[in-house]
Amino acid sequence: MLLLLLAAGTAGAQEQARASDAAALTRLENQWTEGLVRRDSALFDRLLAPRFVYTEDDKLMQRSDVLHDVVTSTDTVKAAHNEGMEVHRYSATTAVVTGWLIVEGHGTGGAFTHRYRFTDTWLKGPRGWQIVAAQDYLVPAGR
Repeated sequence: MLLLLLAAGTAGAQEQARASDAAALTRLENQWTEGLVRRDSALFDRLLAPRFVYTEDDKLMQRSDVLHDVVTSTDTVKAAHNEGMEVHRYSATTAVVTGWLIVEGHGTGGAFTHRYRFTDTWLKGPRGWQIVAAQDYLVPAGR
């Protein structure tokens, strides 16, 4: 009986940790969208792990490239939000978040609305959750 109660308590604690991690990661993903609008280099500096890598379609960027691009891009992001996010937790320190990122703004080609399918990989370490890899696929217009 005692073992059954201990097992139930452990399972409950694990479920609570999963829910807490999912809420934290969802919050961080939403902070990412706010950071795009504000060009918040301090936020991205905190969120991106030291060896962060990013792919968008056929481009590969390192952490320093992303930090630079956030501040100096010729595109101006007016609004950004996530849709359909799912947190896939693999361990107490590893999770993947998938979803849709919708970005509205204007650039050298005029106004735009971009819709990206994203996959973000997060690790939890001494600085909390940090993103170690991100992949975005820009959905072609009209799809």
